[in-house]
Amino acid sequence: MPGLGTFVNENGTMSALLDTTLYDFRYYLVYLPLGILGLVRWGCWLVRRAPAALYRPVRNDFRLPLSIVVPVYQEDPEIFAHAIESWLANDVEEVVLVIDVTDHACQEVAARYPVTVVITDVPGKRDALRRGWEACKTDLVALVDSDTIWAEDVAAEVCKPFADPEIGGVGTRQNVYNPRGFLQRVNDMYLDYRYFDENAAQTAVGRAVSCLSGRTAVYRRELLLEISDEFMHETFMGVPCMSGDDKRLTTLTLARGHRTYMQRSARVWSTFPGTWRIFMKQRLRWSRNTWRSDLRALSSRWIRRHPFLAFTMADKAVSSFTLLVAPFFMTYAIIRQDWFFVACLAAWWWISRAMKMLPHLVRRPSSFFLVPGFVLVSFVMAGVKICALLTIRRQRWLTRQVSVVNGVAVRTSPQAAGSEAGA
Repeated sequence: MPGLGTFVNENGTMSALLDTTLYDFRYYLVYLPLGILGLVRWGCWLVRRAPAALYRPVRNDFRLPLSIVVPVYQEDPEIFAHAIESWLANDVEEVVLVIDVTDHACQEVAARYPVTVVITDVPGKRDALRRGWEACKTDLVALVDSDTIWAEDVAAEVCKPFADPEIGGVGTRQNVYNPRGFLQRVNDMYLDYRYFDENAAQTAVGRAVSCLSGRTAVYRRELLLEISDEFMHETFMGVPCMSGDDKRLTTLTLARGHRTYMQRSARVWSTFPGTWRIFMKQRLRWSRNTWRSDLRALSSRWIRRHPFLAFTMADKAVSSFTLLVAPFFMTYAIIRQDWFFVACLAAWWWISRAMKMLPHLVRRPSSFFLVPGFVLVSFVMAGVKICALLTIRRQRWLTRQVSVVNGVAVRTSPQAAGSEAGA
């Protein structure tokens, strides 16, 4: 039998151990909100990823006549020539190049090929697109950026979903052309994530893709003619819209009761910025376009026909804010010198994002070592999205010297300021 002193000593030791355990529990309890938020965000991702895994491109022999419309403004001549050759290799009916009157270099490039050239002195991309599809005669029209290079079977692949008469627009899978450097490779990772996650899920569940990217989007010409006036006269909070043409065309298609589809077997490549200044400005413009389009869509009656699309739009909007919670807790843990938590959270960022990026890592395994950088860029982009929301009424292009002045789109310079194409 132990003595009284021994009993008291053991009881004191157990009490001290219990106090220590309770202290450790309370110490880590501060991180509980982050864990709960993480579970919610993973749940939202699984809601998208499960149907995305079921996505399959359309397989048939359906084909319709196809024309290509390309607005051209201060494109890199070498890239432009390469792109034209890739379009012509697809055996399309016609390539219509709508070239700005100030762009003499691209006019000279176009003169070397069997294409239709339309010279325009009207500033802005939207008018160029409209002039292009009005000049076409085919059932289908592909709206293509001037730096976008096609695989040899794109024209055949994008026609296949149109066998369904409900399909009004079809998008492609895009990647960065010859990616070099950190930012271009991060952009390539983002594109794979988009086409194997969000767009694949939206296609599989409701055949309602939120945005058919302007790098290559194919529409029924009769639909483009029908929505032309609304497209050209879009405003947001009283300000005429210049950019965001691809989001606008997509939502107008869905609002008319048509479906939009992502045909991942149709592959194209575009150039992307390699400098932080252009990258940030490009993302800011894209984010403003997304906020305008998605907020308008979520407040419209037609979105009720597409509940999954509404969910993904709302989820993307919320994630702009929730994504910044994690770096806040990381900073807090560093201040507390809680190095165990810091190491665990950093490892979790790397592993969890690598899991979500698996389709890209299968194609480019070396990108596994870029995942930490991709995570940090994601945090920066979350801040950019919030800035975009706060400046949502601002309308200005990065590469086109065009801006809205007193409610009218005008040139901001008589000469182009360079060729930062693809921004």
